[in-house]
Amino acid sequence: MSLGNRDPYVFLHAGHETRGIRTVQIPTRLKPGACYSFGVWWLVFGVCALVFGVCGFAAAAPAPPSFPLLTHKAALDDWRGDAPGVRRLITVEDLPSPGATPSADKGPHMVSRPASAWPKAPPGFEVDLLAEGFKNPRKITTAPNGDFFIAEGSAGRVKVLRHTRAGKSANESMTITSTFAEHLHQPFGIAFFPLGSKPRFVYVANTDSVVRFDYENGDLKARSEPQPIVPSIPGGGHLRGGGHWTRDLAFSRDGKKLFVSIGSHSNVNDDSEEKDRADIFELNPDGSDFRIYASGIRNPVGLAIEPNTGELWASVNERDGLGDDLPPDYITRVQENGFYGWPWYYIGGHQDPHHAGKHPELAAKVIVPDVLIQSHSATLCMTFYNARQFPARYRGRAFAAEHGSWNRAHRTGYKVISVPIEKGRASGEYEDFLTGFVTESGDVWGRPVGVAVDLDGSLVVTDDGGNRVWRVRYTGKTR
Repeated sequence: MSLGNRDPYVFLHAGHETRGIRTVQIPTRLKPGACYSFGVWWLVFGVCALVFGVCGFAAAAPAPPSFPLLTHKAALDDWRGDAPGVRRLITVEDLPSPGATPSADKGPHMVSRPASAWPKAPPGFEVDLLAEGFKNPRKITTAPNGDFFIAEGSAGRVKVLRHTRAGKSANESMTITSTFAEHLHQPFGIAFFPLGSKPRFVYVANTDSVVRFDYENGDLKARSEPQPIVPSIPGGGHLRGGGHWTRDLAFSRDGKKLFVSIGSHSNVNDDSEEKDRADIFELNPDGSDFRIYASGIRNPVGLAIEPNTGELWASVNERDGLGDDLPPDYITRVQENGFYGWPWYYIGGHQDPHHAGKHPELAAKVIVPDVLIQSHSATLCMTFYNARQFPARYRGRAFAAEHGSWNRAHRTGYKVISVPIEKGRASGEYEDFLTGFVTESGDVWGRPVGVAVDLDGSLVVTDDGGNRVWRVRYTGKTR
């Protein structure tokens, strides 16, 4: 069908099982806060400790690392400068000329996780391994009851990951997994509808269609066959000739519209293969009124709704082949009917040399994205943090998974970043939050893809390089 015209995720439980998944027991003991006292307060707190055995006052949040804001050329640096708390601001003025450096072909050299390697988070945070043994875990979405739905793209299935207590102790937890649906075609995006605490459907975006399943809270297996919502959209194999294949989903804040992202077929072509691609589409929940919402967005892998403004945001992979630092990937508000330049322009009215002289009338219409990310980082899924477990400075921020580069001499990405948001707007700055997936020698053992917020306020991250799911939680303790 034509979609419109281009504008120029082993424990057995109740019969459910997950093959190949290793569950991990996770300590969740509450840790007593520190007590700081002087003068008469020493007596007050001393009595508190004697009576209760532990002071019930929470420790003050550790101060965040004090890193200067990296700007200009320093902001364009690679993984060797990454660490939790490192801040960057990249602006249009920092863009080099096309071809300023050769175009590299340096994909990650994947290795098993070294015994000493573990993801690194800011002071006061701890990182737990929730589960491993997945096959290509990609998008992760939190269900209203707290289950995690995980798309295993290459396996063609959606799995459910659930927390449960282990034995009699509440101090440990275990995970249960179940295959919710299988025989899908490269699934990625997952969304629940209607919005709220009692959804009746799970929507899933295959690479070439959008379907939904009947659902009730707590379901570990689909209670229906897939129902087509959009029977046909432009599909894709894996990139390098097959086209961008991920399709994400997000419902508008009022639940009246569904957004679907479709990446380009090529790096930078403008031929017929690109019809109805490199766009974000809007439709009704029943599939009707399918239309282009925004265009010229090369690969909008991740979609999310900013909770305060209700605006649609996207995490976007820009093009390759123009050099190490060009063009930046980006995270941005998506303006209705907005044009973001691909394939003819990038980051405002910068013309791609592959299309010199084409469509001069579009140059002034190209929207400059809100947050520019180190080039070729492959920014994928994103979410907004609206919980209260993390310190106040993180509330309202966007979190995004940077899958990691191949088209760069020195690696970028392979981390999770946070983007400060104030009153629905970004300053352009972003901050490293979860790093450590690259060894000192430059080998890669993990690649973040999906990010979701647990009901307890933890951040959960899928890693398709190690086929794992990680949890980042704030404890207030420093090592």
